[in-house]
Parts: sequence; C-alpha cells; structure tokens
Amino acid sequence: MAQKRRSKGPGPSQGEDLAADEDFAPTQSASQVQRSLQRLSPAQVSELVQYLLVKDQKKIPIKRADILKNVIKDYRGIYSEIIKRAGRTLQQVFGLQLMEIDPKHHIYILVSNLPRLEVENLKQDDCTAKLGLLTVILSFLFMKGNAAKESAVWEMLRKLRVDPGVRHEVFGDVKKLVTEEFVRQKYLEYNRIPHTDPPEFEFQWGARAAKETSKMQILRFVAKIQNKDPRAWSTQYTEAAAEEAAVGDLFQGISTLGDTGGASQGARKRTR
Repeated sequence: MAQKRRSKGPGPSQGEDLAADEDFAPTQSASQVQRSLQRLSPAQVSELVQYLLVKDQKKIPIKRADILKNVIKDYRGIYSEIIKRAGRTLQQVFGLQLMEIDPKHHIYILVSNLPRLEVENLKQDDCTAKLGLLTVILSFLFMKGNAAKESAVWEMLRKLRVDPGVRHEVFGDVKKLVTEEFVRQKYLEYNRIPHTDPPEFEFQWGARAAKETSKMQILRFVAKIQNKDPRAWSTQYTEAAAEEAAVGDLFQGISTLGDTGGASQGARKRTR
C-alpha cells in the first residue's frame, strides 16, 4: 500500500504542502541548528522581507511552501527564527504585521498597523513601504519632543537596517527620499539648526502630516509595536490627548455655529 502511494506521487500542490511541513523537513540536531543560526545573516532576513513585500503589493496570499522554495532553502531547519526576525522588521520598519490566516496550510498575509495617512502623493506600487518608513520617522520625532537632529534620525534608521548611505532595495536613495520627497510633499520639515558650524539640520512634522494623522494615532502605533499602553508615555499621552480635545472643541464650535445660524434663519422666516 505504501509503495503504491509512493509510486503515484503527490500532485504539485500536495507536494508543496509536504515540503512546507516542518515535520517533513530533514531532522537537524541541536548542533546543526546552532550552526545554521550562526551562519544566518541580516541579508537572508532582508531577502525574505523583500519577498514578502513584493507578494503583498500584488495582494497574493503567501504560502510557507513558496517561502521555503524561493527564499529560505537551506535554512529550513531554522524557519521559525527567520520568519520571526522578518516579522519584527516588517513591524518596526514598515508597520506591517505578518499574519497566518490558514494554520493548516501555513498561508500568510501582511496587515497594515499604520495610522491613517492620505498618501495620494506616494506612488501606488511602493506606497505601503514608503508609508511605513514615513510613519516610523514621524513616530520617532514625536517621541523625541517633536523634533530631532538629522544625525539622530539616520542613526535610528541604521538600527532598523535602513542605511541612508546605502541604496535600499525598496526605498532606493533613502536620504533623497527623506530629505527631498517627504519634505516636498510637506510630510516633513527639514531645517538648519541656527548657529551651528559645521551646519546641522533637524526634522520636524510637516503641515501635511499634521493634517493627515494625529499624535494620538502615532502614539497608539508606537504602543502597539512595543506592546504597551499609550499611557506608559505620560508626556506624549498628555500632549496627544490635549490635541484631540482641541480638535474636538473646534468641531463642536463649528457645529454650534451651524445650529445657531440655522436657528437665526428660522427666526427671521417666522418674523416675516
């Protein structure tokens, strides 16, 4: 019976599922796993991140079988560690959560955790990636007191393996994207710090960012990434809550004016 099943062989999709099954992968000893972890480089994790982003742009559900076949290959023994690191990068840099929607067949999708931003100025094909980078920078600026030196922003991005001095596979010229494109679109302000020699520059939120999102949305985004309550940052929470209250009062005032105007018109009609 077993020989007959083997001679028939699984179909393409069944074979992929078997290949994707961790139990089907060759058993590795603890020392082999350890050696694989030592050989694992950030480049391999980055390759998986790029692969997932490309799939997400086409809104194609991602099969673990395809990940093993096209990306991880010889590292399938440490698949769970690679997918965990890639998921962390996707969350921290792009604001995307890697979710397994079909545990039986191990199928994933990427879900955005980003706060609302009307990014009609960003190209559709790389909108998600650029929006993620922009949101990370806006978050950093807000948490740093609404402004940060250029050098501090670059250092933060380097920690996330996005080096402004190295061409990025997704963002291209990172420095140009941040200091020119985001600034031109009014998402960021980029100004020289007075009385600095040699000249130093700092970033702040631009007018468009202030219109398209809020400090509370950004704080909730940060809190979600770090798995904390937004109130853990008391200074930022107070500032964000005050902004929300001010916006609420503004809309309430506009609404009251509208009601008063309507009532006045009605009174004038009645007097006639």
